[in-house]
Amino acid sequence: MGRGRVELKRIENKINRQVTFAKRRNGLLKKAYELSVLCDAEVALIIFSNRGKLYEFCSSSSMLKTLERYQKCSYGALEASQPAKETQSSYQEYLKLKARVEVLQRSQR
Repeated sequence: MGRGRVELKRIENKINRQVTFAKRRNGLLKKAYELSVLCDAEVALIIFSNRGKLYEFCSSSSMLKTLERYQKCSYGALEASQPAKETQSSYQEYLKLKARVEVLQRSQR
């Protein structure tokens, strides 16, 4: 039988907080490993403790390659949306110029 919901708030006792961090960190690292093995997924996990200590897991051979891939995907999506915005603004400008040409043509008649 489960323990029920745990109230999410900062653990005030320093020792209890460190123990909880270590247990949850290990659980998270284990889950990342399981996900990479069971689903053949490329997984990267970066954890910094409150003291600034680094803990990491990477299912591929290089964390750097995984991070570069992440950046390409993240920033690639942003760059892909830019042409759509530029196209839309260009179309708006086209409509304004077209209307202006029509007004000028009418005034010349």
